[in-house]
Formats: sequence, structure tokens, C-alpha cells
Amino acid sequence: MSELSGKKILLGISGGIAAYKSAELLRRLQDQGAEIRVVMTAAACEFITPLTFQALSGHPVAIDLLDTESESAMGHIELARWADAIVIAPATANTLGKLAYGLADDLLSAVCLASTSPLAVAPAMNHVMWSQQATQDNLNSLRQRGVHIFGPDSGHQACGETGEGRLMDTGALVENIKTLFSPPLLDGLKLTITAGPTYEAIDPVRFIGNRSSGKMGYALAQAAQQAGAQVTLISGPTSLPSPHQVKRIDVESAEQMLQASLDTLDDCDIFIATAAVADYRVRQIAEQKIKKSADSLNLELVKNPDILAQVAARADSPFTLGFAAETEKLEEHALNKLQHKQLNMIAANQVGQADSGFNSEYNALQVYWPGGHQALPRNNKHILARQLIQLLAEHYKKEQ
Repeated sequence: MSELSGKKILLGISGGIAAYKSAELLRRLQDQGAEIRVVMTAAACEFITPLTFQALSGHPVAIDLLDTESESAMGHIELARWADAIVIAPATANTLGKLAYGLADDLLSAVCLASTSPLAVAPAMNHVMWSQQATQDNLNSLRQRGVHIFGPDSGHQACGETGEGRLMDTGALVENIKTLFSPPLLDGLKLTITAGPTYEAIDPVRFIGNRSSGKMGYALAQAAQQAGAQVTLISGPTSLPSPHQVKRIDVESAEQMLQASLDTLDDCDIFIATAAVADYRVRQIAEQKIKKSADSLNLELVKNPDILAQVAARADSPFTLGFAAETEKLEEHALNKLQHKQLNMIAANQVGQADSGFNSEYNALQVYWPGGHQALPRNNKHILARQLIQLLAEHYKKEQ
């Protein structure tokens, strides 16, 4: 039975072009057994008609705060009490601002203010609007009050530009909404995750790096937090926003990531290494910018420390989950790392494929453990993260 079976979800729709995706979201939530009521802002009605959602939900759509017929029975209070959870998808920058400041000048914001149920928002807006400090301040304010932030994704936008601000994929949204009702799989456990690339300096302006975006690690950090864990995220250089209620430590080099990782181990139950740590660093970093002169430049590289191997080799090592990004012989290389580094589990993915792995919203994983294997087919990284956390939790409990 789905976590959403029998749950009453109030779907709020605010005025952005992504409102057309809300119809599909409503349908998918119904497929999971949820009962849906819809509240739309006046601006949302300019993008998609209330009749669409009335036909899909089987209930009238609520729009007006000052509707004398519904408000004679205090309609906004009734809706607030009815809902087991409120999900606003899409949530525009304007709606996020209203919620952050506690405004209640339309029905949707009034219902949110009058409710004690879990509230989740799925932002959707132009990437410049998303990156503005005012928007990020509003989001931080909402996070501090326990509002769940789902997304956004990045990619091509309706305005013709590309960047972060797309409404989260419908399937990933459904999976995230489930977490509002799921029992905490990792309740009370302390978990450290490394994510992103490392940058190994050549001189003050150049570095050796890789293509990792950090998206898989950040999705895992959010999924682990939603599963009840206390999460520390050790992140290499990335522009991704910090996951909700996750402690983030920013580092740049492999040596810095190693030290930050070791510093967490005295109080760590599970260690997940998703970071794409550079294998080598420059032996001697130039103090000044190296000028272009000769036709060739020789750099002496030395091997970086193997962070995961050092963590797993400790006598008091936590449960360890490693990642292996491979271009060939995926199973062979993954099993070799699992055994050589003495890991509890390893998740391997094939990189270099179109729209999967590095810098993509999607991935596919082959997960191995001593004597076992499970495939997690290509999916949105948020969904994969939840699936992997569930698998990890099952094996962690078996080994305790």
C-alpha cells in the first residue's frame, strides 16, 4: 500500500506557466490513493482553467477568499483543517514571498496560514528570479519554519533560457510528497555525505577538476534528512543550494575533504562517499599565475588520499557506501572497489552517456554488497536517492 493511500492532500496552484504540469501531478497523486482538493490563485487561472482540476479531482476548485457562500462557513478554515498536507506546485516567487512574510491576502495563502498540517512548496520560476537574494532569503525563512522545499530542477525554461528554476519532475515530486507521511527509516542516526568535485590548485587561478555537479550527493543528503537522519554534507565546489536542515561544510581540495570527513567520524553511523574526488594533485602549487610562454608545460602530479578507503579501514568505521563512476566494465570495477576498500555497499553508474550521470537530472545505479546486487533503473536523481536510502537503511539494520 502506498504511503499516500487515504491521505487528504490540498494541492495549491499559483500563477506560473508550470501550472499546466499540476494536472499530471494531481492524477499521479490519485494513482497513489490520495484524495485531492485544489486551491488556485487568480493568476493560476490565467494559465489553466479551474474546470480542468474540477474534472480531475471530482471537487469544485476553491479560488476566492471573499466568496460569501463558502466563507459563510469559514471555507478557508475548513480547508485548512481538512488537509493532511498542503502542497503548492508550482510555487512562484510571489507565493514564496507571501508565505515567508505570513501574508493572507488570497485564499491559498490564508489556508496555509490557518493550517497546522505539513506544508511543501515546489518552486518554479525563471532562473534569475530563483537566484535572487530576496528569493533565497524567503526560502531560508520557510526552511527554518519547517516548510519542505521540493526542487527546483534545472534545464530549458519556457522563457527560452536555461538554468535552475524548472518545476521538479512529476515522478520526483510524488516521491518527495510521500516523505511527508513516510516513517523515518534512519531516525536518530548520524550520517556524513561527501558530494561534488574537488579542485586541485595549479596556481592561484587554475586547477585540476572534473565534471561532477554534486546533484546526486545533494539529493541523497535531502533524502537521508527526510528519512530522519542528522546529516552532515561535505561539499566540493558547487552552486547547488544547501538541502533543508542539512549541515553543510564547504571544501575545495581532496585533502580538505579528507580532514573534514575524519572530523565527523567520532559521531557518525553511516558514511556515503558520492564526491568525485580528484585522483591526483599538483606536487608544487605555483605561488603566482603561471604565464603562457613555452609550447608545453609539465606538471608533476602526486596521488591524492583515498578518503573512502581511509574511513572504511578504521577499527570503528561507520557503515560505508561508496560510489563508482565508470566508463567501462562497470560490474568488474565496482566489485573490485567493494572488496579492496572493504565497503558495506557500493553504487556504480555508467558515465559518459547522454542525459545521465554528471550534470544531468537523471542517473541509473547498480548497487552491490557482499553477496548481493540490485539495479536501480534510470530515473530522476531525487527518486533514485530515495530508493538508495531505503536500500541502505535495510542493509544497515541487518548488520547491526
